[in-house]
Amino acid sequence: MLQTIHKKIKDIFVDFQSLFLFLSRLTIAYGFFELAKVKWNNISATAEWFGSVNIPLSTLNAYIVASTEALGVILLALGLFTRFITVPLMIIVAVAIVTVHLPHGFEAIDNGVEVPLYYMLFLFFFLSHGAGKFSLDHLVFGKEK
Repeated sequence: MLQTIHKKIKDIFVDFQSLFLFLSRLTIAYGFFELAKVKWNNISATAEWFGSVNIPLSTLNAYIVASTEALGVILLALGLFTRFITVPLMIIVAVAIVTVHLPHGFEAIDNGVEVPLYYMLFLFFFLSHGAGKFSLDHLVFGKEK
């Protein structure tokens, strides 16, 4: 009985996997868009803030992070080189978790690790599952096995 129900649910939703991947990519891309926009709007303040949380070479890293986030927005939205861009984005999120969010605990309301952890989980999801059918990756590289 449960196996039959499970199979029917799976059969229904397996066709929606690429749609859910597409919507997830757009959601995370939008989140990185906001982050990149804030950094680029005042890159000197971003560099100064990076220095205040002991990120070395703060000016260089401000430019690298802002550029990577901006590139991530474009590539995630298009679904192009999705697995490639997730790795540097994951590094950025990991550094943010350790340097900024971890001391505040888990709760998002306290600037804790909750929201960056969600970003990290979605990035792992993109890394392991790819971009799906609704992507340039699918057009360029074909169906993934």
